Amino acid sequence: MSVAAHTTPLLSRVVGYSVAIANNAGRIIRDIMKRGELGIVEKESARDLQTEADRAAQRSIITSLQKCFPKSTIIGEEGEDEVKDLSGQVFDPSSDSSSSISSIACPPQLTTVAEEELVIWVDPLDGTAEYTQGLLDHVTVLIGIASGGKAVGGVIHQPYYNYQNPGAELGRTIWGIVGGSVGGMPIVAPPEGKVIVTTTRSHSSSTVNDAVAAVSPTEVLRVGGAGHKVMLLLEGKAHVYVFASPGCKKWDTCAPQAILEAAGGILTDIKGDPIPYHATVAHRNSTGVLASAAGQDHQAFLAKIPQHVKDNLKA
Repeated sequence: MSVAAHTTPLLSRVVGYSVAIANNAGRIIRDIMKRGELGIVEKESARDLQTEADRAAQRSIITSLQKCFPKSTIIGEEGEDEVKDLSGQVFDPSSDSSSSISSIACPPQLTTVAEEELVIWVDPLDGTAEYTQGLLDHVTVLIGIASGGKAVGGVIHQPYYNYQNPGAELGRTIWGIVGGSVGGMPIVAPPEGKVIVTTTRSHSSSTVNDAVAAVSPTEVLRVGGAGHKVMLLLEGKAHVYVFASPGCKKWDTCAPQAILEAAGGILTDIKGDPIPYHATVAHRNSTGVLASAAGQDHQAFLAKIPQHVKDNLKA
């Protein structure tokens, strides 16, 4: 480890190394798609899929993070069975120039966070259904870092960013530390005079639709992946992400929440309560998600969510 790494706050190091580890996972995901050997299996339902890309990316991410930060708690979407075989899976993030940590600002209140306090939530391939359907711009790799039950840092990697532009470099990685900084892309404000809502394309219900309709959208973007939806907020393509359903998990929201909040936005459950990220918390976000872009009135959106929608979602 370099002298700079020793003198840099732990959280900055975790985020910086996670950038490189996510980049490597993106290469794994693209390679498996290129070979066409997806190895698709169903998990909880026909809408809940897992591919060899999910499994291989998780093995690489978790084993690499474990080697770098062995005292932290790491929770991955695909379960512990996918990290039992460590052979050939460990990636050295210091070998990737994108893992430079000197530019990753950490606010004073987070500089003393200890490794054993960290809970790292990993979604190796957010948007698996879209991945199998060729909707590649919906796909993200998510590494979220929590301390004290709060999302404090995150990395979103888009392995197929630029895939529709032949000859352009594939992939983009965005990172953020709450109260610190955001890197990897410019944050864009959504257009004035409109209310563009992003929501699920695969988990719709009357409750979901009632919540979306209640905020009086001028346009609704139904897309896959929590990471992709929050990216739309960061890119100024949507004002609010409304998801009144227990359909996503902590590994879906930890990284996007940290980056969105670092950029000035807000992410809560559909009732306005914070989402907890302790190691022992239930994985499912049973009370939904409401996220607003920087500069938007989160409380105004919350006030529009009907009471029956909130009542339908039980903690």
